[in-house]
Amino acid sequence: MTPEPRSPAAEQSPADAEPRLVVDGVEVARYLVRPDLDPRHGPRPYLHPVRTRAGTLVTDALPADHVWHLGASLAVQDVDGVNLWGGRTYVRGTGYTWRDDHGVIAHTGWRERTADRLDHDLEWRDRHGRVLLREHRRITAIPAGEDAWWLDLSATLTSATGADVRLGSPATNGRPGGAGHGGFFWRAVADGEARVRTAEAAGEEAVNGSAAPWLALSASAPGGGAYTLVFTGLGPGDRWFVRTAMYPGVCVAYAFDSPAVVAAGRPRHNRHRVLVADGHLDPADIAARVDAAVVR
Repeated sequence: MTPEPRSPAAEQSPADAEPRLVVDGVEVARYLVRPDLDPRHGPRPYLHPVRTRAGTLVTDALPADHVWHLGASLAVQDVDGVNLWGGRTYVRGTGYTWRDDHGVIAHTGWRERTADRLDHDLEWRDRHGRVLLREHRRITAIPAGEDAWWLDLSATLTSATGADVRLGSPATNGRPGGAGHGGFFWRAVADGEARVRTAEAAGEEAVNGSAAPWLALSASAPGGGAYTLVFTGLGPGDRWFVRTAMYPGVCVAYAFDSPAVVAAGRPRHNRHRVLVADGHLDPADIAARVDAAVVR
């Protein structure tokens, strides 16, 4: 499908910067398409604020501990040597180092924009503007009962270089401790430490690096409001990267312990779904909701 032509004025309009997602008349998320960010923070489109149907905030952006954490977004620290995550780059044998290697993930055109669907094209570029990957991304908001909704994000990455494009992480570049982040990342917000679990295990140490069909994070937002996020959508070779002690975050990690490749002429397809629910859901309720979504 060819993106519809847009005038320069339309491309720069204020509405273009922050489209909204709406579920049954309630705004549940904003999408910052062209955020004005320091290049070192990994400029890219991101969802923030994201809220439950009752209005509880469930994302954080530009937090002091990791300023480059931007709500819910796609970000990879090593894309053929280009940092598209933000912050310092992990260098084998040296550790984290500030380098002039930051690129940008840039919106290039809309295919569709409605109250519950955002469909657009993007380019993953190095600091000189060279395009490494082209992406088609679709984001939809789907009702899931009175207390929840599903965020559905699908992304297709295609090599723009004529060659294979390597995706790496701090872990694949030598960092120990299960730091394989990079992919679809959600920086949550919590008053106190969040709780994480899969169907079989609970706690950061037990679930980090796992490949369970779903992973749930439950927390209370600052100022009140209990919520649960249920993540699904690991692709072949993907793993869960999870943090709760240092900060609340969940990532579908594309290169958790070994590099991933977007092969020339063979697009990489990902589909990530997140149930955004009010309250703290128990494992049986989570499993039932995930099963119902799969059936539908």
